[in-house]
Formats: sequence, structure tokens, C-alpha cells
Amino acid sequence: SELKALIIKIYEDNFSRYGYRRITAELHNQNVIVNHKKVLRLMKEMGLKSLIRGKKYRSYKGRLGAVPNLLNRDFKATKPGQK
Repeated sequence: SELKALIIKIYEDNFSRYGYRRITAELHNQNVIVNHKKVLRLMKEMGLKSLIRGKKYRSYKGRLGAVPNLLNRDFKATKPGQK
């Protein structure tokens, strides 16, 4: 029950963002030696899941402008590397 209380405290202090790996690492920082599998099992029992942050929208279209039509649909070449 002490371990469950520690897990809940770490989980809530970090805005429900920490999963079992980071909670296990934080427990190790606090000198509480516990296996990651046990932390995972206890978190499943208590119904704790880490919340995933929303991804920021990033869009880059590159240089804008018309692309010149160099081939004009003439795909035949007499030598290699010509087109």
C-alpha cells in the first residue's frame, strides 16, 4: 500500500503524464528499489494510464511557385542521362 501511495503521488505530481517507465525511474531516484513489471501491474490495478500530450501542427510547403515543365512530355532520350 505504501508503494501504491508513492506511485499515485508521482503520477499526480506530473499531471498524469508519467508512464510506468518514468515512475519506476523516479522511484529509483527516491531509493525505492522496485521492478518495472510490478509498477506496471500496480498501475493497471489502479487504472492509471499516462496521458499523451497533443502534437503541435507543423506544416512546411517549401518554396512556393510554379514548377517549369522542362520535358513537355517528351520522355525519349537518345543517350543515357540526357533527360
